[in-house]
Amino acid sequence: MILMGSGSDWELLRESKAELDRLGVACEAHVCSAHRSLDRTLSLVEKAEREGVQVFICGAGMAAHLAGVVAARTIRPVIGVPLPGGVGGGIDALLSTVQMPGGVPVATLAVGKAGARNAAVLAAEILALGDEALAARLHQARLAQAEAVAAADRSLLGEGDGA
Repeated sequence: MILMGSGSDWELLRESKAELDRLGVACEAHVCSAHRSLDRTLSLVEKAEREGVQVFICGAGMAAHLAGVVAARTIRPVIGVPLPGGVGGGIDALLSTVQMPGGVPVATLAVGKAGARNAAVLAAEILALGDEALAARLHQARLAQAEAVAAADRSLLGEGDGA
């Protein structure tokens, strides 16, 4: 499940959804706020657990407490995506997401678009521990990345020049 602190966060967190779609992992996304709609946030987490959600991706900027609040409510893995927009292009969100007390972890990724995409990949890797078909799709995605690099290199060198 993808949770975000405000509707404007979807601009970056749609990367998570797109990557999960590419990998064939179903998910839903919701706007909730650790500060403005705490009861709604907690209800969404509890409902998601009842429905079998296994991993949460939480994106928020500035104070960025959403991932921590979700982690406090569940024992399922929580992946935090700090979003830019506050101090230092998202440094405030990064620190708010990564500085969790012992015993309440949030796997914190890069600020912004790369973090949103990597959150989806990490969630898929966690899910793939019990899903061989998903593990195979992840492996194929990695092979495709390597081939894209090789293709870019061939293009740069002029298709087989090699010199």
